[in-house]
Amino acid sequence: MTQFKPGASGNPRGRKPGTLTKAGKLRDAIVKDLPEIVAALVEQAKAGDVQAARLLMDRALPALRPTAAPVAVALGDDLNQASGAVLAALSDGIVSTDQAADLASVLSALVKVREFTELESRIAALEQKT
Repeated sequence: MTQFKPGASGNPRGRKPGTLTKAGKLRDAIVKDLPEIVAALVEQAKAGDVQAARLLMDRALPALRPTAAPVAVALGDDLNQASGAVLAALSDGIVSTDQAADLASVLSALVKVREFTELESRIAALEQKT
């Protein structure tokens, strides 16, 4: 059982919708000066200010994600052997733990697809019998 009635506020005397928070007021106050602020940051970064450069880089460019070179692992059709091949490749240092985890999740998805396909065919066979 819920504590509040549906559609009723838990705090009827709370802040009204659309009321600006302190952060919203600050954002509104600097929005007109934003081009000059960014230009000043750029100038400071060009002059060697590392903190200004870092701030600009953090905001303007997404963080780089590590990428691994593709690795060929012979998985075959048998999913049990495929999982063994992934484990062997991991233990032999052929794939990283991240790559092995990715391969394991792909194998897990394949298991689910095969289970679904098998169940679908079994249901179809049962329906044909009746």
